[in-house]
Amino acid sequence: MCNNSIAAIILTKNEEKHIARCIRSLQGVCEEIWVVDSFSTDRTCEIAGKLGAKVVQHPFENQARQFNWALQQLPIVTDWIWRVDADEYVESELAAQVLGRLAEADEDITGVYVNKKIYFMGRPLLHGGWYPAPQIKIIRRGYGACEDKWMDEHLIVFSGSTIYIDADQSDDNLNDLTWWTQKHNNYASREAVNMLLIGYGLDNQSAEVRPRFWGTDAERKRWLKLKYVKTPLFLRPFLNFFYRYGLRGGFLDGREGFIWHILQGFWYRMLVDAKVYELKKRFHFDPDLIKQYLLDNYISDHR
Repeated sequence: MCNNSIAAIILTKNEEKHIARCIRSLQGVCEEIWVVDSFSTDRTCEIAGKLGAKVVQHPFENQARQFNWALQQLPIVTDWIWRVDADEYVESELAAQVLGRLAEADEDITGVYVNKKIYFMGRPLLHGGWYPAPQIKIIRRGYGACEDKWMDEHLIVFSGSTIYIDADQSDDNLNDLTWWTQKHNNYASREAVNMLLIGYGLDNQSAEVRPRFWGTDAERKRWLKLKYVKTPLFLRPFLNFFYRYGLRGGFLDGREGFIWHILQGFWYRMLVDAKVYELKKRFHFDPDLIKQYLLDNYISDHR
């Protein structure tokens, strides 16, 4: 391997619509492409294998633990590791810049921020705080991991410095709205647990993105999330929609932006709150009973 070789890790479950596009965007950039599959029932593994990816299967728990399992268990020998979701692809400008910047990177550089560009119903969301939203997507092997969170997990580096490449890793899911709403219903269940863990001080505080308003985009979002958790149930979805669609200019992304902010910025957040309320009501709003439930089901077996 050369000194700046890259391996991509792609987590999959029934991604036959996206996996070829994803892999092809990485060819010529990554020496190794690993697909960690959660026992797909479609042609995901077949397509990935035919395109030269190395396919392994492992039971899925959540995104963070699946990715960290891959870091620890796969025989990766490259210098760098690139996290790419199956419904994402690397734009050609980003691929070219990554190759050039890593070739000249100092030894103390251990992470690379890139832009995350989200497409919704075929339109890029360029406002509302959704773009450029820089995230660490590339880490030097042995110097980083994914923070252990049920939702909203980020790659972090343990030491060293980071660089920023102003080019896009695009998230463009090709499934329809029925699929999208079903997916976000599942996300809402996980996010409700995540919000309760934070609210009761039970979330894993080790090795995670620091909440700082004046920090990176991820650090500012984490700071805002902590404030959001403390905001009253059922009020915060209204505030979130007003902040993103109004104050952050989400209305500039047209009809698609309007649909996105209604569904993702309001409906999804309201669904999370309803699931938080449902769980609290199940235990008669008794904090001790709720915390014990969280410890028994989401903490004890994983610490």
